[in-house]
Amino acid sequence: MEDAMDAYSRAVSTVAKTVTPHVAGVQLARGSGSAVVFADDGHLLTNAHVVSDHRRGVATFADGSEAPFDVVGSDPLSDLAVLRARGETPSAAVLGDADELVVGQLVVAIGSPLGFSGTVTAGVVSALGRALPVRQGRTTRVIEDVIQTDAALNPGNSGGALADSAGRVVGVNTAVAGVGLGLAVPINATTRRIIDTLVVEGRVRRAYLGVIGVPAPLPDDIAERTGQSAGLRVREVVPGGPADRAGLHAGDLVLTVGRTRVSDAQGIQRQLFAEVIGTALPITVLRNGAMVDVYATPAELVG
Repeated sequence: MEDAMDAYSRAVSTVAKTVTPHVAGVQLARGSGSAVVFADDGHLLTNAHVVSDHRRGVATFADGSEAPFDVVGSDPLSDLAVLRARGETPSAAVLGDADELVVGQLVVAIGSPLGFSGTVTAGVVSALGRALPVRQGRTTRVIEDVIQTDAALNPGNSGGALADSAGRVVGVNTAVAGVGLGLAVPINATTRRIIDTLVVEGRVRRAYLGVIGVPAPLPDDIAERTGQSAGLRVREVVPGGPADRAGLHAGDLVLTVGRTRVSDAQGIQRQLFAEVIGTALPITVLRNGAMVDVYATPAELVG
């Protein structure tokens, strides 16, 4: 048992030593958070809700050095934002691929909760593919495909790094949903596309459907008929959103979107970029044992 605990401690301390230099505390005119250096030219990654409507701030790194930054752009639907430091920054952290995570594996959260920079907590991946509804003013938005972890997170952790045991940043900590429940935006092919677009254009034109769902297996007869083993069970439809107007209901099991099979929230998110805004998107769902086709017209996410 002692050997196992020693191995665990060594793994966490090694990750902390590797990743902490690349994580900054960020101070804005109103509020604070964390950010991760992800490019050697001084670009940092944080949460959209951390920067809110701010345009600049100051990043403080683990070695005590500071750098003013400008907000390059943000994407509320993924809760990601890109900053650009004016001055020297540490080298970039190594980014991993959250699509390779499995439930139960070790993850380490590093950030600046309550202003305490370089704070390290550890836990495991509790679940994958979660959807996080976020209320912003009168609008409810859904952050899709988040990672759930039991690593302790506190105010100020948002925007910090979630790293795997190899010291690769696989997520950006985004919220505390409850005691023992932390969430992080994954780093994967979809979010890398978002990040790259923010760097170049400063914004991401995003399509919005307004569904919250969880992966679910298909009945045996439907699976045999379609060659598809799972879909996305709709748990909630955002009132007044494109999915609601199209007639999608809680309990529907989404099989395809845009004629492409989906089995999780990321399968839908991959398609919700600028090119589908205002276009009728065919969606096939299983409802009361029958396959039903509806057409939803994604709207552009504004603000």
